[in-house]
Amino acid sequence: MEIAATRTVSVARQSRRLSNAFSRKLDSVSSLSFGYFEIKYCVGSSRLCVSASSMEAITAEKISPASFLDKRETGVLHFVKYHGLGNDFILVDNRDSSEPKITQEQAVKLCDRNFGVGADGVIFALPGVNGTDYSMRIFNSDGSEPEMCGNGVRCFAKFIAELQNLQGKHSFTIHTGAGLIVPEIQDDGQVKVDMGIPILKAQEVPTKLAGNKGEAVVQAELVVDGVSWNVTCVSMGNPHCITFGTKGGPNLKVDDLNLPEIGPKFEHHEMFPARTNTEFVEVLSRSHLKMRVWERGAGATLACGTGACALVVASVLEGRANRKCTVDLPGGPLEIEWKQEDNHIYMTGPAEAVFYGSALL
Repeated sequence: MEIAATRTVSVARQSRRLSNAFSRKLDSVSSLSFGYFEIKYCVGSSRLCVSASSMEAITAEKISPASFLDKRETGVLHFVKYHGLGNDFILVDNRDSSEPKITQEQAVKLCDRNFGVGADGVIFALPGVNGTDYSMRIFNSDGSEPEMCGNGVRCFAKFIAELQNLQGKHSFTIHTGAGLIVPEIQDDGQVKVDMGIPILKAQEVPTKLAGNKGEAVVQAELVVDGVSWNVTCVSMGNPHCITFGTKGGPNLKVDDLNLPEIGPKFEHHEMFPARTNTEFVEVLSRSHLKMRVWERGAGATLACGTGACALVVASVLEGRANRKCTVDLPGGPLEIEWKQEDNHIYMTGPAEAVFYGSALL
């Protein structure tokens, strides 16, 4: 399969030269006219084809998601690239079908950062089911399909808002593999998401570790490559293993971790029959946590929304933190609150468009 990615970036009207600085944010082009250039990456080829298309001025409205994606060429996938704190996704308007427009194998090629577009996953906006506004499915960069993604659902909400040309505060009901998720776009552009109730029963996480606090696994011992770690297991619709350090060892300093070495050993541990996401956590204060994450199916990423939610639950269960915390991820901070009133977890953070593109399938 050949993949070509087309990136559209803004250029100030007064310059026609590609060497000039490009605007970094799509929302900054509303007052500018711009041209565009294309960069095509061909799978199985060492060629990098660059073509400067006609540089006539066009309006920002002409590349809004609604107009850009309203193209139906056979064999061409139109998309918008988004990121949430550096956790990046290819968003596809799939509202005309209940089946994803591309296969999992094609998603792997699209997510390749050298020969494809580059992303942690592909997200499809599908028609709603069971009375929901929309459905969301995700293919990870390895082709696997997770139940949910916290950063991804914020990107999904912004994508829908742009497609529908919605302004100000709006919320949506979204059907996911983890159940009903309700994101709400705030007046400042941040997205607050009701992530639902955390799952603590060991069998439902799932983990083969025995419950040691009722049916929950809290500060249990997990031996990984001969080293004993203290872990707490939480599901946010997808499995998470949270650790603050080794058994009897010092508090974790997450910057010191060799994540590519240790992460896969947690992910594929026999105690996690569906594999697991793993959060390594450093406590800065009772309201400030720092984490690094190894995501199931994606590896080391800059952010994981469900992981940030899961680690706040684990921190509360272990008596290390309050119910409302700032969680520092490599890509930036998220605000997480586990409300006692309804037992729901609420996540607030950004989601930003990066570029519009087309992929040849």
